[in-house]
Order: sequence, then C-alpha cells, then structure tokens
Amino acid sequence: MPPVYLTSTYARSSLEDAAPYGYARMEHPTRRALEENVAALEGAADAHAFASGMAAIEAVFSLLTQGEHAIVTAGAYGGTYRLCQHLLVGRGLTFSWVDTSDDRALQAAVRPETRLVFVETPSNPLMTVTDIAAVAALCGSRDLILAVDNTFLTPFFQRPLELGADLVVHSVTKFLNGHSDVVGGIVATMKPEHSDKVRFVQQSAGAVPGPLDCFLALRGIKTLALRMERHDRNGRQVAAFLEGHPKVRAVHYPGLEAHPQHELAARQASGFGSLLSLELGSLTRAREFLSGLRLCTLAESLGGVETLISHPATMSHASLPVEERRRLGLGDGLLRLSVGIEDVEDILEDLQRGLGAVSS
Repeated sequence: MPPVYLTSTYARSSLEDAAPYGYARMEHPTRRALEENVAALEGAADAHAFASGMAAIEAVFSLLTQGEHAIVTAGAYGGTYRLCQHLLVGRGLTFSWVDTSDDRALQAAVRPETRLVFVETPSNPLMTVTDIAAVAALCGSRDLILAVDNTFLTPFFQRPLELGADLVVHSVTKFLNGHSDVVGGIVATMKPEHSDKVRFVQQSAGAVPGPLDCFLALRGIKTLALRMERHDRNGRQVAAFLEGHPKVRAVHYPGLEAHPQHELAARQASGFGSLLSLELGSLTRAREFLSGLRLCTLAESLGGVETLISHPATMSHASLPVEERRRLGLGDGLLRLSVGIEDVEDILEDLQRGLGAVSS
C-alpha cells in the first residue's frame, strides 16, 4: 500500500530545488497515487482527485466561460441540478436539461453557444441509459466537450473514454471506495487542455481530498472487481424478484429485458450493476415498505457494501421543484435501491418483509 503522507509542507534544499512536492494543496504523493490508479482504470491520460463528487463536477463545468451553454441529462443527481441552477447560473452559464437518450431531443438542444454535454448514464434514479458513442459522435461533429458521470457502473463495467467521451467523473464516495467511509470525487481526462484546466481548478480552489481519504479509496479500489461482480449478481436477482411482485408497480433496471434501453445497456457495458428504482405508488406505501425493513438501510448514499434505500423526492432530488420531479417521473412512491454484497437470500427476505408491510 502507498504510504499515508500526513505532510502539508515539504522542505526545499535551495531556491533552485525543483522537487515534485512543495505544498500539499498543489501536489500530494498519496493523492497522486489515487489519481494515477483511476487514470489507469479508465484508460485516461490523467486524473485529478477532489474532496467530493460535487467538487469534481464543478471542475468539469469550469471548462465553460461566461455566456456558454451546457446540456445535462434530465433527471440526473439532484446535487448536479442544484449546482447548476442555483450556483453556476449566477456565473453566467446556462443549462438545458434534456433526455440524452433521445437523439432528436439532444440535437435540438444544441445552440451556437453550447460547449459541453454532461451525461449521467445510467441516470439517477430512473436508470435511463444514454448511448455514449452516439453522443460522442454528435459532440465530435459540433466541436463539443463530452463528459460522462461513470459513478454507477465504474470502469469495471463501463469505459466511456473508449466510447469517445472526453472526460469521466466519479463520486469516489460510491462504488470506487465502496465502504461508506470516504467522501471524494475524481475527474479523468484525455486531452491536455482539459487536464490543465481541471488541475488549475483543483490547485486554485483547493477542494482536495486528505491523504487518509485517498488511502482508503485506494484500498477500496483493490476489491473493486470482486465487489462489482457481487453487486451485479445480487442486483439482477433483486430486480427480477421485484419485477414479479404484485405490490411493485414498476422496476427501473437496465438488466431487465423490459427496460427500454436493455439492449443498449448490454452492448455498451459489460454488466448492469446494482442500482435500481421501484415504484410503489404513493408516499404512504413507501413509508409502509420502509417500516418493515430490518437489513436494508434508509440512507442518502449508494455504492457501499451494504444495501441502501433512499427516497429521491425527499432526499437526493429534494432540490428539484415539485413540478420538475413530476415531469421526470420522480413520484412520492419511488424508492432507489443500491443493492449491497450481502447474501442475496438475506436481501430478498428483507425486501419481502418490507413489501409484506405495504397495504394492498
């Protein structure tokens, strides 16, 4: 394991000393080990770590200047919406929230001032899948930057840069670390001009992760393949169980043949992962379901070894206006499930227990 360097300031032998480390906000050996590791996994030229996934996403949007426009996947994580609509618009940027799985809608959204397309695939929480290669072709023809949030599937299952993306962003908090004990983010880049700008934001704004967080993330990544295989296997079984249950009105999971982008998901990625959402029809029924659980935990995050359930309308997507949530299909009866790596029979038993508490 790389050492945890708890060093903020590094000695220099002289004014001419060109040592690689001087001050930890600028460069740090443990952080650099994490960056090189993720860059290798994504097949990127470089990567830059941040103190949170949102700090990493903000660094991506820092590629834009005042007056420029970005297209973002509609129904993306609520924190992305909050960042764009409540902070970045004040800096003179504009945004269009588009179903990026719809080629016509995407093309129609491009303006003369558009510079960036930010795709979250699968999307959070309705698991809509966007064709990365098709969007990359459009971006290439219009001289646009394509950034892909690859948090849900990780480079173990999905390789956006190989499909033509320019940048990949992760919430390291989620599957990369995988143990619910780190908050972090990272941006992987292919082009030097993007890397230089993201590094400048990292060093200037200073939203960098601490060395222990980098160490823990590196430790988590060592078991990424094993964890993702188990997550995927459990996710498929849980989705099939929920799809067949009479009290569940809908299940959103790309691994199900009924999913509208199932074939694309199977072609674009080597696995479907463990994120899914289920519709129970009302807030009352969602509360009843949650009250019956013993193993699965009601919590904000996802991607840990434990099974986590969240309620998007009041948690991850609470920052969206009610009308926007309804337009996107994020109703009060929708729950997001991050299937963990526990014994799948234990998970299924708990879900059956929760559904048993739901009124008919």
